[in-house]
Amino acid sequence: MNFADRLHAAIQAKGTPALVGLDPRWDQLPAELKTKAATAGGTQFEIQARAFEEFCLRILDVIADRIAVVKPQSAFFEDSGPAGVLALQRVIRAARDKGLLVICDGKRGDIGSTAEAYARAYLAGSDPDSAPFAADALTVNPYLGADTLQPFVDRAVECGGGIYVLVRTSNPGSGEFQNRETQGQRLYQRVGEVVETLNQTQASNAAYGPIGAVVGATYPEELGELRALMPHTPLLIPGYGSQGGTSADTAAGFDVQGLGAVVNSSRGIIFAYRKGQFAEFGEDSWEAAIDAATSAMIADLAAHTTAGQLQSGRQA
Repeated sequence: MNFADRLHAAIQAKGTPALVGLDPRWDQLPAELKTKAATAGGTQFEIQARAFEEFCLRILDVIADRIAVVKPQSAFFEDSGPAGVLALQRVIRAARDKGLLVICDGKRGDIGSTAEAYARAYLAGSDPDSAPFAADALTVNPYLGADTLQPFVDRAVECGGGIYVLVRTSNPGSGEFQNRETQGQRLYQRVGEVVETLNQTQASNAAYGPIGAVVGATYPEELGELRALMPHTPLLIPGYGSQGGTSADTAAGFDVQGLGAVVNSSRGIIFAYRKGQFAEFGEDSWEAAIDAATSAMIADLAAHTTAGQLQSGRQA
């Protein structure tokens, strides 16, 4: 089954395109988790990995009934070494076991057989047993050229998985490369064209293909431009919340049915107890803060984008 079809079915079932990023950071974890992890002993890396795993598993328990997709950031797990990589593997599998779709944020990208190995390692698609890391989708860096995307595309099509190609990222310095013009066209526009062409080849009669694009909410004009340029491309929209993007900034990424995009929030959800409107919950009630922040994000997207139709359809 086409990844985009699986994604949209899950989004419709939950009634929201909200996506929670799993970005565990040692210095921001609740003290109870650090203390508990330390009592089991081991190196600091092993302690950190143990705490990250419990943190993420407990987040999954809070959000799984309302969110369709999660996005673990592999770098935060890899920072703990082999123990962290094993924690990442278990967190992904736990999310899949709860019926969630998983986009592993690894930003992989390389040539030939190396790209094939990355794709086999991470992309499990519809069968979580078919790859070591069991992800439904993987973020991919296109900087080495269009030919380096093909191994990821081939694996995604084979297994019912997806990829999300970095097109117009949300970070402040992204324009240094992505806005560079060559032959009257900006780099991000050219990458977007390549992604859309790949989808037209793979989508057949489907509205969306399995090759997604990462386009930040921090650049809403470009988001609208790229949505028009890539009508068959599912979007992953970072930059909402902690990076300054609003729900209104994401609106252009959706189609009239409220589909075609997922919106990521990481720090604003998983560390909601630390600052802002949910800090009143305090560290001892960090899970309740996550619950409240998740509800607020779902309502915010429903109020300011066509994703509100998903809520109406679910209620009906």
